[in-house]
Amino acid sequence: MTKRSALMLGAVAALVIAAAAVWFASGWFGSAQIEEDTTFIVPSGSTLTSVANRMEDEGVVASADAFLLRAKIFGGGDPIQAGEFLLPANASQSQILDMFQSGDVIRRFVTIPEGMPSILVWERLMAQKHLTGEIPVPQEGSVLPDTYDFERGEERAAVLARMQAAMQNYLAEAWPRRKEGIAVDNVKDALILASIVEKETGVPEERRMVAGLYSNRLKDGMLLQADPTIIYPITKGKPLGRRIRQSEIAAVNDYNTYSMVGLPKGPITNPGRESIAAVLDPEATEARYMVADGTGGHAFAETLAEHNANVEKWFALRRERGEM
Repeated sequence: MTKRSALMLGAVAALVIAAAAVWFASGWFGSAQIEEDTTFIVPSGSTLTSVANRMEDEGVVASADAFLLRAKIFGGGDPIQAGEFLLPANASQSQILDMFQSGDVIRRFVTIPEGMPSILVWERLMAQKHLTGEIPVPQEGSVLPDTYDFERGEERAAVLARMQAAMQNYLAEAWPRRKEGIAVDNVKDALILASIVEKETGVPEERRMVAGLYSNRLKDGMLLQADPTIIYPITKGKPLGRRIRQSEIAAVNDYNTYSMVGLPKGPITNPGRESIAAVLDPEATEARYMVADGTGGHAFAETLAEHNANVEKWFALRRERGEM
């Protein structure tokens, strides 16, 4: 072989090697086989090898072995994290590995509204198809209403535990800030009374007034006569769907505040922060009575005579609406 031929052969070999290197690198930094946004789950405890094999099986990459080799040469050494990821269309293998190592996992959300009873909290968590595992109906009043995030495949018990920890943490912060001389002397009773306030008014501006009224009744030894306490033993907090019967008003049990003095034996729903805060700092009022006023709120009264007059106005409005 002449020197010229050897040089030409060497040049060709160099070009082949360079082309192979470009091809190899382009396979890492160029687009992978994702034509549209795709979710991909990395189970807890996964290795990069097992994830690469699953990516090949699901058509994310053409070859698991090629992905692993490129990752070893070009990729970082950080471990991958478990979770659900959204791989964007035309993402490169480099981008995919970076997402697995340091990207944001998809967070999903579940909202517990203020005043949602525990049976409905349980139904909402059980209906979340991306959660796993069984849970019992949580203790009434143990869940703090809020919006909570979770990952796909997370245990329902873990999500519920966060909800209950949030309630405990809030109570621990709020109780020391209570106003002196309030009607309750322990956290449990504050939570029970707050659950009644939560169910008695849907008007945020009324919460402290309703809390003040029931606080006055508690201090005076009066019957609280809160309608939601009649309903709770019947439905466990779900809507009754009809008017309360006289027999239910007279029923004797551990919740009905029409037939017992004092608080029920436990909360009748999961009260929110504002209802708890209202009980810990109620309105300074002499009101002992209230009735609906037709606007979604209530008319408050200090005396029974004033209350009876308000009741007549409410009945007249209902007759005018054709409700009586």
